[in-house]
Amino acid sequence: MKKTAILIISLIFLFFSSCDRPECENSNQIFDKYSFDSEEYKAELISQISKYDNIEYWFNKYIEEEGKEYLIVNAQNNSICAKAIIQVNDWNKIEDIKRTKGLGYRGAKLKGLKFDIEKDSIKTYFIYKDIESILD
Repeated sequence: MKKTAILIISLIFLFFSSCDRPECENSNQIFDKYSFDSEEYKAELISQISKYDNIEYWFNKYIEEEGKEYLIVNAQNNSICAKAIIQVNDWNKIEDIKRTKGLGYRGAKLKGLKFDIEKDSIKTYFIYKDIESILD
C-alpha cells in the first residue's frame, strides 16, 4: 500500500512538472528595462529572433484587450529568455486555447510556432500564423 501511494504521488509530480518550460535566465538589458509589449522590447526581440533558428516557444497566458485576442508566450534558447505578445486573428490549430481562454495550457510547448511581424507607423505586431503542435 505504501509503495502504491509513493508511485501515485511520483506520477502526479511527474505530470505537473512535465508540462512546464525549462527555466531560463535573461541576460539582455533591454528585456529587463522595458515591458514586453513596448516597441523597444519588440525591436530587440526581432533582432534576437533573426539571429537564431532554434528558439522554442512556451504558452504563458491568453488575454483579451480592446476586442483583440493575444497569446503571451515565452521565447527561449541558450541565448534568449523573453516574452512575446502574439495577436491571434485565425485560431487554426489552437481553437482549444481560445475555447478555454488558455486554462490548462500554461507551460505547454508550442512546437513549430510561426508568426508574422507587421509594422505600421506606430506599432509592431506579432501575428499568429501557424503551429505544428501543442505539447501539453
